[in-house]
Amino acid sequence: MTDAVGTPPDPGASGVPTTRSIELYPALGARPRASAVVGAAFIAFSGIFFRYSGATPSTATVLRCGFALPVLYLLLRYEDRRVGPRARRARLFALAAGFFFAFDLLLWMNAVLEVGAGLATVLANLQVVIVALVGWLLLGERPSNRTLGAIPIVVLGAACISGVFETGAYGADPGLGVLFGLTAACAYSAYLLLIRRGSRDGRVFGPLFDASAISAVTALVIGLVLGDLVLAPAWPMMGWLLVVALTSQVAGYGLINVSLPRLPAAVTSLLLLVQPVVTVIAAATLLGEAPSPLQLGGVALILGGLVLATAPIGRMRAAVAARRADTSATLGGE
Repeated sequence: MTDAVGTPPDPGASGVPTTRSIELYPALGARPRASAVVGAAFIAFSGIFFRYSGATPSTATVLRCGFALPVLYLLLRYEDRRVGPRARRARLFALAAGFFFAFDLLLWMNAVLEVGAGLATVLANLQVVIVALVGWLLLGERPSNRTLGAIPIVVLGAACISGVFETGAYGADPGLGVLFGLTAACAYSAYLLLIRRGSRDGRVFGPLFDASAISAVTALVIGLVLGDLVLAPAWPMMGWLLVVALTSQVAGYGLINVSLPRLPAAVTSLLLLVQPVVTVIAAATLLGEAPSPLQLGGVALILGGLVLATAPIGRMRAAVAARRADTSATLGGE
């Protein structure tokens, strides 16, 4: 999971106090960078736990979201008691986001099965570029030159992961895995654009509850149609899916959502690149995944392209220049 949501929260349409006036999670809010990194680390293991479970994508999506609902509901009630009920419009956006989140999870888990947890997670993080392109095509918001320059880099990286340039690339079907991964990134982009509209009052778990509920229902319908749904799996499958629900769906996304309004979007995007890096390393260590050198080169290209698209290069140059100026002034004074 990567982030494209960094806009400070707006006051709720209902006129109730926002989380700017009543701090809901002061300990976490005081450490937004740590919250983002720890949340990304939690989510990094979701693909590995999914592989351990042996569940189908439909089963894993339904139970991952379903198991999270009781905990999310308690946190939702806490938020409502502190700042009042949410606006109806915000809830509708969060519910719509859940529909796309279901497809994101289903497609991404199919990518995990075809090309491995590490490579699939790298591909899913391409939503950073996809959100920029969607904004350009639909809203007329031209991406920055750096984002445009990153596009051919990440496309070449995806091609390297697909195995099109070699024989014997890692994965059951790496080409199909890349297709699943890219379409998952598109679905996740739609989720981010909608959940951003549903979270403008700064809440963390209310929108996540709505999105998770709709995701579970959507995946349930798809699983029934496909005929691969298991609603009462045996252990250890159920145990692994419960772990995913608590670590990723609740803790991971919760920590990231706490950090989003408190950090610039570019900073958050860079911090969340911890997720694909940790997943690639953990998948190699725990699952024995062994991508080819060319596929690992594709990973490096994608991560490099994402850094190019999101890093605040101008701001860093200005900071370096200011530091040099300060140093020169100090040396001259001595």
